[in-house]
Amino acid sequence: MGDHSGHSHGLPQGTATGKHRRRLLAVFLITISVVVIQAAGALVSGSLALMADAGHMLSDAAGVSIALLAAWIAGRPATSKRTYGYQRAEVLAALANSLLLIVIAVVIFTEAIRRIGDAPEVQTGIMLFAAVIGGLANLVSLLILRGGRKESLNVRGAYLEVLGDLLGSAAVVVSALVIMLTGYQQADVWASFLIAGMILPRAWSLLREVIDVLLEATPQGVDVEMIREHIISVAGVSDAHDIHIWTITSGVLVFSAHVVVDEEFLTPHGMDTILDRLGTCLSSHFDTEHCTFQLEPERHAVHEGERHA
Repeated sequence: MGDHSGHSHGLPQGTATGKHRRRLLAVFLITISVVVIQAAGALVSGSLALMADAGHMLSDAAGVSIALLAAWIAGRPATSKRTYGYQRAEVLAALANSLLLIVIAVVIFTEAIRRIGDAPEVQTGIMLFAAVIGGLANLVSLLILRGGRKESLNVRGAYLEVLGDLLGSAAVVVSALVIMLTGYQQADVWASFLIAGMILPRAWSLLREVIDVLLEATPQGVDVEMIREHIISVAGVSDAHDIHIWTITSGVLVFSAHVVVDEEFLTPHGMDTILDRLGTCLSSHFDTEHCTFQLEPERHAVHEGERHA
């Protein structure tokens, strides 16, 4: 039989990141303002830790701006040449963001190593002020992003980055207090190592998620065998094979399967009934709106199995 799709014949309009553009824009404006304050403070105070935190926040601002641009691009309509539109642009933005984070971490590590045993004197008053401003700004940004972090890969990436920035600002505050109270200048260097160490695991986690999407891996939390069992439980269905489920971009899952149906349902009305049941099953149990089913009689399924043997 030919291909028959369920009720959702097109991709959902708008992406998960697109729904949260205002949140991202607000965080971008807050972050870029703090970058200026912290970078100026680092240059005046001589603090590598503060400069590391400013660099991390700059990467966050760049990542958010990339996500905003990608959300705009992803909203462009699909065409005959790009049938999924530009929705993968969001995933590419997340890829660029993760790679940028890795570069920032490597630069911080390199400079911190160079300063071991030869740390310059730091003006702790300016360092402490700029770090506190950064921490408060990060806290506000976290509250703004919290509502969208479970829906969008880019919003989640931004949330994790801001969370890391908050911890980074806390590390700068602690190192400033240590220097003020003890005069131990190396505290600035160790805080820099700590900030770089916090950046790398988050960058790797985001990169791994992006790679899974680009390789069209089965989305996390989705059990293909369980989906197959649900399909087979639909009245009129005897088997299912060639099941595929993948992610186009955050919040947009796509599903396809070959479904073997009983001979009595091989009529226009019977196939419509099967498609209705399958579409309802997939959308209700697995939050998958875009489903494509190829309905097959049992004799065709046997022939196809022999062809692929």
